[in-house]
Amino acid sequence: MGRVRTARGSAARLGLMVLPVAFFAAFFAYPVAAIIARGLKIDGAWRFGRIGEVLAQSDVRQVLWFTTWQALASTALTLLIALPGAYVFARLDFPGKQVLRAVVTVPFVLPTVVVGTAFLALVGRGGLLDELWGLRLDTTVWAILLAHVFFNYAVVVRTVGGLWTQLDPRQEEAARMLGASRFAAWRQVTLPALAPAVAAAALMVFLFTFTSFGVVQILGGPAFSTLEVEIYRQTSQVFDLSTAAVLTLVQFVAVAAVLAVHAWTVRRRETALRLVDAATTARRPRGTGQRLLLAGVLVTVAGLILLPLAVLVRRSLGAPGFGYYRALTREDGGAFLVPPIEAIGNSLQYAVAATAIAVVIGGLAAAALTRRDAGRFVRGFDALLMLPLGVSAVTVGFGFLIALDEPPLNLRQSWLLVPLAQALVGVPFVVRTMLPVLRAVDVRLREAASVLGASPWRVWREVDLPMVRRALLVAAGFAFAVSLGEFGATVFIARPDNPTLPVAVARLLGRPGDMNYGQAMALSTILMLVCAVALVVLERLRTDRSGEF
Repeated sequence: MGRVRTARGSAARLGLMVLPVAFFAAFFAYPVAAIIARGLKIDGAWRFGRIGEVLAQSDVRQVLWFTTWQALASTALTLLIALPGAYVFARLDFPGKQVLRAVVTVPFVLPTVVVGTAFLALVGRGGLLDELWGLRLDTTVWAILLAHVFFNYAVVVRTVGGLWTQLDPRQEEAARMLGASRFAAWRQVTLPALAPAVAAAALMVFLFTFTSFGVVQILGGPAFSTLEVEIYRQTSQVFDLSTAAVLTLVQFVAVAAVLAVHAWTVRRRETALRLVDAATTARRPRGTGQRLLLAGVLVTVAGLILLPLAVLVRRSLGAPGFGYYRALTREDGGAFLVPPIEAIGNSLQYAVAATAIAVVIGGLAAAALTRRDAGRFVRGFDALLMLPLGVSAVTVGFGFLIALDEPPLNLRQSWLLVPLAQALVGVPFVVRTMLPVLRAVDVRLREAASVLGASPWRVWREVDLPMVRRALLVAAGFAFAVSLGEFGATVFIARPDNPTLPVAVARLLGRPGDMNYGQAMALSTILMLVCAVALVVLERLRTDRSGEF
């Protein structure tokens, strides 16, 4: 009977994977493969020697070098600034802590275009620093690094702080009683336990900064180009698909390596030290050191996160009588065929459709991955689900135009192209949100339901679903937020008469004049507020209070 149930469970798990595998094959693997084939297959023959030719170019090597070192620098700077925040949120209890946790997460769910726009309003021409001290950092690497820290601060705080909250503090206290200094106890007891979480956070920050697009495009100017920006330039401006294909392959290999290491660190984190109830570890600040640390973190959050957002709002109100906002309702016949304000409704409709797709695909995938003792095929499928976060969104978007133009997938003129591309980014967030909760469900409940004759679908509906309903809502919220801000793929496939908010912001920033700049700030502020509202709802729906993603 045990073997029969195991076989039935394996068959059900494979059945759950059919739709997600088909979705990723049709809307991820096929478009990316089509672009690579179009670039490397010339006159019907494969030219793999083109890879060496492209990598031998000095400007390409310069792009690879800048992409790598700025990602390493951004990761190191983020860890340096955010780790004290992780400690504060994990170990200290203070008024407004939950609100502040939501505030520091706002940048992570913001579109990178809005992040770039916020820092442009702070450090760019006519920005706050320019007005006060004549200091401009746009078109410098420092603006890029600071914007990356702004965007990824929450990754470290919530990933490392989530585990730090649940570590038993009595182990470190025992080391102190045995004569170890505070630093020695932290280094020998706490740090080894936190190492997998720190490594996982560092790898995620490196992944996001290695594939940075919107931030570098807006703040870097022509002097700086990451792989993602260069792929976009080669595809849309130079029309050199062979070079774009080679760069896509390089990025794919690098991202696959990062994800492989990330999967290893996650497995280590799942077997970490003894954990305790998160509610018992946070205490009021005691002593001058903890109070100064708390004050320093609050100042950092105010200067690094709140200030750019506040400056963004201030610049959007620069015209008398909400002039920039009123200008959004007018059609100018230039960058848009419709008034820019219509981008709000378009984005909301696309995001709702993308969320529905991501929840269905991600929910099925998470259910299939529930068992920890899954085979290599299932573990490989888990890694596949993360690839859209690192593979060039520009390549995916252009691949949609190239590959999905013939039956049975002739979707080039369909409005579904945009939500399908957005759903690819939303699915990994759905899986990562639901999977830990599904794995926490007592397997004996499922086995009892199966013994009583329930089908796999009924087991899911009557056992799993009631327990993961709130996690499902959180997953839907994250999918909605990231879909709303997707830019890399959407910039290719959004039609001029149906622009999304990030595409509209980028187009306005690309046009000269204070009115276009002000309208970009106004649209960015609206998008920021929508994302912030979604995040507040997520904070209320979270199934645990550990603070971890």
